Amino acid sequence: MFKFLKEVVAGSGSGLKDFPYTIGEPYASAWGSWTHHRGTSKDDGSPVSIFSLSGSNPQDRHLVAGRNGVKRLRTVRHPNILSFLHSTEAEVPDGPAMKHTIYIVTEPVTPLSEKLKELNLGGTQRDEYFAWGLHQISKAVSFLNNDCKLVHGNVCVTSVVVTQTLDWKLHAFDVLSEFDANNEASNSPMLQFEWLVGTQYKPMELTKSDWVSIRKSPPWAIDSWGLGCLIYELFSGAKLTRTEDLRNTASIPKSLLPDYQRLLSSAPSRRMNPSKLIDNSEFFQNKLVETIQFMEVLNLKDSVEKDSFFRKLPNIAEQLPREIVLKKLLPVLASALEFGSAAAPALVVLLKMGSWLPADQFSAKVLPTIVKLFASNDRAIRVSLLQHIDQFGESLTAQTVDEQVFPHVATGFSDTSAFLRELTLKSMLVLAPKVDEEPAIRTNTTILLGNIANYMNDGTRKRVLINAFTVRALRDTFPPARAAGIMALSVTSSYYEMTEIATRILPNVVVLTFDPDSDVRTKAFQATDQFLQIAKQHHEKLTMGDNSAAEATGIQLKPGNAGLLGWAMSSLTQKGKGSDHGPVSSANASNSQISATSSVTSDNRSSTVAYAPSTSSSLDQTAPASARSSVDGWGEIENDNTQEENGSDNEGWDDVDPFDEKPPPSLLSNIQAAQKRPVAQPKQPVSNSSRLNQPKVPKPEEDPLWGSIAAPAPKNASKSSDIKPSTSHNDDDDLWGSIAAPPPKSAGKPLKPPQAANSDDLWGAIAAPPPSTKARPLASSGRGRGTKPAQPKLGAQRIGRTSSTGM
Repeated sequence: MFKFLKEVVAGSGSGLKDFPYTIGEPYASAWGSWTHHRGTSKDDGSPVSIFSLSGSNPQDRHLVAGRNGVKRLRTVRHPNILSFLHSTEAEVPDGPAMKHTIYIVTEPVTPLSEKLKELNLGGTQRDEYFAWGLHQISKAVSFLNNDCKLVHGNVCVTSVVVTQTLDWKLHAFDVLSEFDANNEASNSPMLQFEWLVGTQYKPMELTKSDWVSIRKSPPWAIDSWGLGCLIYELFSGAKLTRTEDLRNTASIPKSLLPDYQRLLSSAPSRRMNPSKLIDNSEFFQNKLVETIQFMEVLNLKDSVEKDSFFRKLPNIAEQLPREIVLKKLLPVLASALEFGSAAAPALVVLLKMGSWLPADQFSAKVLPTIVKLFASNDRAIRVSLLQHIDQFGESLTAQTVDEQVFPHVATGFSDTSAFLRELTLKSMLVLAPKVDEEPAIRTNTTILLGNIANYMNDGTRKRVLINAFTVRALRDTFPPARAAGIMALSVTSSYYEMTEIATRILPNVVVLTFDPDSDVRTKAFQATDQFLQIAKQHHEKLTMGDNSAAEATGIQLKPGNAGLLGWAMSSLTQKGKGSDHGPVSSANASNSQISATSSVTSDNRSSTVAYAPSTSSSLDQTAPASARSSVDGWGEIENDNTQEENGSDNEGWDDVDPFDEKPPPSLLSNIQAAQKRPVAQPKQPVSNSSRLNQPKVPKPEEDPLWGSIAAPAPKNASKSSDIKPSTSHNDDDDLWGSIAAPPPKSAGKPLKPPQAANSDDLWGAIAAPPPSTKARPLASSGRGRGTKPAQPKLGAQRIGRTSSTGM
């Protein structure tokens, strides 16, 4: 028999030299003569617990009992019994002598007494956690007594350990023995190693060694007494030293007191069966026990029960001990979601619980489950993921997004559900910076955000815009990306509150006024002036006592900045290197033209894009090469009849048009005043020939504000296409002559005869006369003032450069 037990114990290893675990520091307490060590696996470094028991010789009775415990622990399996991993027996040197030592390796656990000190629970939370632990130990004891017909013999605090998920498990099986009920008359010991049990834990019949009475008693009689001892030690907070102390019930909860007394009945036959304690005890009816029990059988619940449960769970989780929620409920919930037994509302609960974790633990415990859920075919799960992607998107790595997330998210663009397609589009705000590390992609992502800001609701704008522009774009290593961030902030300035402008926007923009890139510095100064002007208006309104107006967030944006994002990167195929995409040169900056969009028309119609010269003499000069092509919307280059002479030089980011000059502070008021000036109505129709012979309208030199911006078309000019141009109009009525676009440098065809003029030319009455240059006039079919400007297009466009011969 001894040889068999030794072979069983040593079967998993031949000694410490082959022991695949590293033995660490011991805990302060353990059951009996065992020592409980921390340990790790040599294979993967995973934590384990290692129990050791030493004796002077192989026949030491403690070692014999220990071998019995190893055999029982190896063969008895239950969720509430400590999980066995490995065991071995070896001779270990102890000074000059040698000691025989048994090692048992189990899942990582902590002694119950030390874990309770660590948790330091009190009040209702303590009672609820004790109820859950007692519930688990009662299930383990019931399994041994009722199902296996085994007697543990020493249920107490030291025989209970706690797992990493705060579950209680029973161990210390050295005394464990079969219940011998067939030989009731025998007086031989039924528990071979009962001498290991302390006298204070023994019921009266065991103290007297009345084996006849024990055999006539129910199988649970001895262990029910042990459960009573465990309850006393838990609530009194002290180790049981005398059997008489069990009569002190002052610390026992009233809801548990009747069951406690029945467990400690003096008559063995009247002691409560642990199974009845589990089913009938009022003490076990609390939120923590009910919540965990529901989640353990979640796959057996119908959809209505699941939906109701998960909608209540967030409020319940707030009332439970935080560590129990994070270490017990969160892993169960994550597993339920991963294997499909939890409904979509459970994802909201998982994210809420995960928000209580540190970032590193969130990435380790929650994020893997979320990533797997992106492959789910459940539309409700996919919708919930996209709705809350802002809560975990920052934790996703670029590799994870590229390999495991984006391929599944992209299928939402072709989904039949419009709502899912919308959420998929919105999710790109979070995923796009992680999908492609190309600087051009990052830059166009910033432009996209600026252009679609007006389609977002207020909550999304507050949550996304400032973070995307200041935290990401303004700190990008690619200069055009920083410039795009500044311009995006300028265009979306009407969406920010004064507090956000003063505390979050201006501090980040001012830093870029000494940026190494000149184009970034220029835009930083312009944006600073714009936001300071908004701050000044806010101050003036506060000074005048208009607090309600000052607190409003919708301060009107300067018209000169309304179309700042009407540009895109010229090449998405080049690598994003600073040397490959240099800043716009000062020469281009002085000759660039700004695309402006007016947003203050009285009837809120679509704005008309116009291109204004940057110098007062541009009407009489040939347009520079950099001005022959302008970027409208997101990258459509208007070069129908022009040639691109410097295509190779502009292949980088030179077509990102910088500002020509800093607009004066009173720009907004001047534009609005000009828009209110009446436009002369046509009195009588005349032929187009008279229009061709009109004198050149001089450019007003006294008002330089009109040279660098575009003004909107008058409302009455677009109402009817039947209005004929008037025979004459003075300088006061000609609102558009001074800001008309200059003629292109390329040679055009002569104008067609007057009778062939287009009757739908709505702008003929206010068009500027042909320039007095040697350049040939434009053909009527070319890009003259009579041609309606193209509507700006939304969306990133790949700009196709052409050869020097044109498109």
